[in-house]
Amino acid sequence: MTTVVARPDERTQPPVRPTRGGAKDRWARRAPLLPALIFALVITQIPFLYTLYLSTLSWNALRPGDKPFVGLDNYVTVLTDTRLRSALVNTVLLTAGAVIFSMILGLLLALLLDRKFLGRSVVRTLLITPFLVMPIAAALLWKHAIFNPAYGLINGIFGGSTDWISSYPKGAVIATLVWQWTPFMMLILLAGLQSQSHEVVEAARVDGANAWQIFRRMTLPHLRQYLELGALLGSIYLVNTFDAIFSITQGGPGTATTNLPYEIYLTTFRKFEYGEASAAGVIVVILTIIVATFALRVISGLFKMEEHR
Repeated sequence: MTTVVARPDERTQPPVRPTRGGAKDRWARRAPLLPALIFALVITQIPFLYTLYLSTLSWNALRPGDKPFVGLDNYVTVLTDTRLRSALVNTVLLTAGAVIFSMILGLLLALLLDRKFLGRSVVRTLLITPFLVMPIAAALLWKHAIFNPAYGLINGIFGGSTDWISSYPKGAVIATLVWQWTPFMMLILLAGLQSQSHEVVEAARVDGANAWQIFRRMTLPHLRQYLELGALLGSIYLVNTFDAIFSITQGGPGTATTNLPYEIYLTTFRKFEYGEASAAGVIVVILTIIVATFALRVISGLFKMEEHR
């Protein structure tokens, strides 16, 4: 006679909770990341700490044996020096101009690429290309092929022999940066457009909304955080612009395009004031961290928005 053993109903059994690993398991998971973490700390934090130390010294390379401790005097010099204040203003103007114009052009191109048309993938690839060009190569390209008064493209099309770099130095630098950074803004905004609900847009069209009303009342509010993200990330990178200024204008005419990174270069390699240049570098890092903090908050907001959908 066969005995049938009744098994308990699995539905009535409490769910089995996965056991959490101890400290040993956690370290085992994190151990592969330790070499990369140590490497990042060595190449970033140790030089920064040494820069902080140099910023407290009055060190001129022309007086190698004389490096007295001056505390915060270098920071006072940086914040009160006329050239450095002018460089700070130029940094804000160049960064804001490049970010605003690249954002506007990026939005227009993103709206274009969000539509279906023949050859869209080819056009998208061509529009991304400027962002893949090295900054120094892009600066030299615009300096010689676009702005040159003798054989530049602008004078070749419109005639004349205007020296655009001397006449409009800030505009020349901003135009170069806009050409290179517009694809970056375009990609961010295109991602935002493609995440928009097409059903809601179609419903608005059925209700009689025209293209401008849909863009102003639906698309633009949807892109707000993407616009903020592009502006903040672009500002983080563009505030450290050096290649375009060094290659196109050399900070001139006078100090018309001298921004903080280029002024730090001049302080280090022309004035040989290592302590003062270190203090200016620390201030630039602090400003970049402030901008990066806002960028991280925007990115966090984007992730939270996606989770609530």
